[in-house]
Amino acid sequence: MPDAVAPDTRPLGDFTADRRIVPLSLMAALVGAASAFVALGLVRLIGFFTHLVYYHQLGDSLVSPAANRLGWWAVPVPVVGGLIVGLMARFGTEQIRGHGIPEALEAILMGRSRMSLRVALLKPLSSAISIGTGGPFGAEGPIIMTGGAFGSLFAQAFRLSTAERKTLLVAGAAGGMAAVFATPVAAVLLSVELLLFEWKPRSFVPVGAAAAVAGALRVPLLGQGPMFPVAVHAGLPPVTIAVSLGIGLAAGFGSGLLTWFVYACEDLFRKLPVHWMWWPLLGGLVVGLGGLLYPRALGVGYDTIHDLLTGRLVGAVLLGLLLTKAVIWAVALGSGTSGGVLAPLLIMGGSLGALEAHWIPFGDSGMWAAISMGAMLGGTMRAPFTAVVFLLELTHDAQVLPSLLVACVAADAVTVLLMKRSILTEKVARRGTHVMREYILSPLHQLRVADVMERDVPTVPANLPVVTLFRSLADLDPIVGRRQAWPIMDDEGRLIGLITRSDLVRALERLDGDGPAVIDAGTRSPLVVTYPDELLERATQKMLKHDIGRLPVVSRDDPARLVGYLGRTGIMAAWLHAAREEQVREAGWLTEQLNVLRRNLQQLLKGKRRT
Repeated sequence: MPDAVAPDTRPLGDFTADRRIVPLSLMAALVGAASAFVALGLVRLIGFFTHLVYYHQLGDSLVSPAANRLGWWAVPVPVVGGLIVGLMARFGTEQIRGHGIPEALEAILMGRSRMSLRVALLKPLSSAISIGTGGPFGAEGPIIMTGGAFGSLFAQAFRLSTAERKTLLVAGAAGGMAAVFATPVAAVLLSVELLLFEWKPRSFVPVGAAAAVAGALRVPLLGQGPMFPVAVHAGLPPVTIAVSLGIGLAAGFGSGLLTWFVYACEDLFRKLPVHWMWWPLLGGLVVGLGGLLYPRALGVGYDTIHDLLTGRLVGAVLLGLLLTKAVIWAVALGSGTSGGVLAPLLIMGGSLGALEAHWIPFGDSGMWAAISMGAMLGGTMRAPFTAVVFLLELTHDAQVLPSLLVACVAADAVTVLLMKRSILTEKVARRGTHVMREYILSPLHQLRVADVMERDVPTVPANLPVVTLFRSLADLDPIVGRRQAWPIMDDEGRLIGLITRSDLVRALERLDGDGPAVIDAGTRSPLVVTYPDELLERATQKMLKHDIGRLPVVSRDDPARLVGYLGRTGIMAAWLHAAREEQVREAGWLTEQLNVLRRNLQQLLKGKRRT
């Protein structure tokens, strides 16, 4: 019996990647190269607007607004910047609002990885205006969004699947981040933890190629890394790990507080009786007033991050910087203006760590600031591996790697227990999309058809009248049972067809005498079948493709020999098996011994009471 669907004879492997990965990697490398130049343009734009509005001069290098001499005239600067961003969002595209990563997530989850040219043009411009006029943001969020938009536009020029477009979108985002911070490895990890939500070579290899190319191009374009070099901290005592755990726990609670504060501000803005176009203006007013108190809280703050890592900021300055940055960042982000979150989190985490260093008798302020930076980043974004490698690439201080790992994992654990969602996925969830960030292997990719198929399959002979089958069904004959379909066999016991309940109903509607035989009422060969050694994932694809709910299971050597039956119940059994492994707890040897001891004590006490 021939099969209508060509059997999948490819040997099973660890991964599902095929030769498409080669052209996709080449395309991703081109996207990564373009993203490096996009990153250069964004950095230069930020520098241009900062020089223009705060120092009234032309220039394109990154400079802090903190040294301006405008006095009270500095307050309207972020107000005007917020107004311009609000107008661009209102009359350009609303997608430029926010810090970039949630918007990229939305494009992936809801927009089939399609982004528009308008976003690619307006996002970097609005971010440059927002940050250049004092907005307390980093450049990484906008470049992730802009690089992703370019990758998406590039992908839309070719015949690609949605999954392949997603890969090129994320490749553009990773390339942009690698170019801005000189952190190609962290860019790939961020892509996996925050954008791809998968660990597949078909996406991981192209994204890695994009980040590597962008990281290499960063050297001639923006200079060689590390971005914040520090002295290597050697000879740390073992107690450093314990202290780092405390630093991580504190950063975890700080991450939860910051996330709550951002969305509390957003909820407050939603209650205002004005159009959202005016919200960035109001947020800019808070930024301007905060900048009067602590000018270092304005702008991208890369110089502030470096000063924290080298221990140049101490005392009350740290507390003022932490509180001011937190307030103006949360308010500005809640107002819907355009900017990133990585650099502000590094500043706030570093300030917290430097404050805590006053009570730690060993290590310097810069080391604890670095560990707290990573913990704050990992906890707030729920990306601990990205945070660890990000700080390592930023500083090149590998000696703090164990402590950094402990702190980042501890902060992540706190926020996972405290909050259902991160600062990134909360925004997506508020727009109606749930994001599951656990990387789990589907049981459909692990189990074969033989593991869940029904083996003793009730069959019907080909010449059986449909009336007889229907009577068996009406009498609840155990052979018929509650089945939805029955394989049809010839006189030699070979599979020649399949009849379903729907086929029975249609045959009975035109009943004449005993009616047709089941072979005339059912579906004849060729049939869509599956095989015992086939993965459930492949069998499920056949069901979905042909809109059917059951598959005869036949031998590969003899497609007419029925060996089993796979229905929806079998597919659900695979998931039930996985759920049981997750939830059913089995007693261990120590538990059993304690139970025996408890029962013996209870019997002993009962015996004493009787006596």
